[in-house]
Amino acid sequence: MITVVGSINLDLTARVARLPEPGETVPGASFATAPGGKGANQALATRRAGADVRMVGAVGRDAFAGEATALLRQAGVDLGPVATTDDATGIALILVGGDGENMIAVVPGANGAVTPAALDALAFARGEHVLLQFEIPLDTVELALDRARRAGAVSILNTAPFRPETVAIVGKADVVVANETEFDHYADAMMLEGADRAARMRAFAARTGRTVIVTLGGDGVLAASADDFFHVPAMRIVPVDTVGAGDTFCGYLAQGLEAGLPLADAVRRAGVAGSLACLKPGAQPAIPLAAEVAAIVAPGSAPS
Repeated sequence: MITVVGSINLDLTARVARLPEPGETVPGASFATAPGGKGANQALATRRAGADVRMVGAVGRDAFAGEATALLRQAGVDLGPVATTDDATGIALILVGGDGENMIAVVPGANGAVTPAALDALAFARGEHVLLQFEIPLDTVELALDRARRAGAVSILNTAPFRPETVAIVGKADVVVANETEFDHYADAMMLEGADRAARMRAFAARTGRTVIVTLGGDGVLAASADDFFHVPAMRIVPVDTVGAGDTFCGYLAQGLEAGLPLADAVRRAGVAGSLACLKPGAQPAIPLAAEVAAIVAPGSAPS
């Protein structure tokens, strides 16, 4: 079982030829709505990867709530711990440029109601995996990390979006997943020693005793633990939409670790899944099925 504690949104996406500069208006080519939120995206990715999943979150009493949870429900994610509140369902406003890059503004809404009380009825089990992000109140994230450790569960923390006040929290997770910009911010804030990112990742692993994974987009993935360091190259693709790539990576990583894959194999498989998610528009609609990923992953290939 994997428990995902996090945000649930409805994504409103406009596609444009190029992303606008500050103060600039550009014409749009299309508009669509789709389920989103980093927590929900990761829950769906974990489920499509093959795990049993329960989702802890909140939605509003509005028309957006059903659409925001539709794909989770269809996939068989346990939504019992998802609360309904008087706040509006969370919304993400997304611009996607012609090169696949994106700009996102998030209005948390009901996600702000995922307070520590949301964990009161939950019990984490030894060996269970708990997946978290920073789109919900930080005291809830920290409490979940603490409870997971006391229970002997494995915690995986995706540090998106970066928030300066989370520096003291990241070291509590068993596995930390950050993109390159986020990790560089943490490395500066933690005053990690090292001449480059790889050295500072090793320093993080040595100081905390935790595993840190840094996604590099088209340059692949770096991973450092107390006794290992490796690089996994990225698939060569022409991205259509990168919105859901990081969340897909996290969900597949969690499922791989929960299934007992060695870290390098779990990272490699998650990287393929994240790349495939860039080939279709939208976040949740683009998350690949396990069979699609298995058709590409070469068992036993070694990281560089």
